[in-house]
Amino acid sequence: MTNRICAIDIDEKGLARVTPTIEQERNVAIFDLLEDNSFALPTRDDRPTLPGPYRLGLAIREGRLVFDIATEATEKVGEFHLSLGPFRQVVKDYFQICESYFEAVKRLPPSQIEAIDMARRGIHNEGARVLQERLEGKAEVDIDTARRLFTLICVLHWG
Repeated sequence: MTNRICAIDIDEKGLARVTPTIEQERNVAIFDLLEDNSFALPTRDDRPTLPGPYRLGLAIREGRLVFDIATEATEKVGEFHLSLGPFRQVVKDYFQICESYFEAVKRLPPSQIEAIDMARRGIHNEGARVLQERLEGKAEVDIDTARRLFTLICVLHWG
């Protein structure tokens, strides 16, 4: 399948050291993303794009989220920058609910943990929808791919 991501590189320059929990979230998101994803580049200005699979570089530069895309053979395909503004509130909400979830696991009954986890998933889905909207016209991703990419954006944003 050519409409997919085959490798991910996270540019950690300028990021704070991540906690073991955040590191684990990133590793799981990368593993899951590489196992199953849908990532396609639309034709722009009537020019065909190089076919995938794609190598994706993610970074934050000058306050913007950068997607650096290359072919599997590392031939540069393109780069686009997204404002972090639309992500700020949902990332903040996501980290707050994750903190609540990790605390709840230590001391609350399963029914209350489940309620917090449902809220966490809802915020995660909202972040994925924001990402899909921001990628419109630049890249096409399914909801599962958007969810995993949102997790990586959170790690970059939080770091």
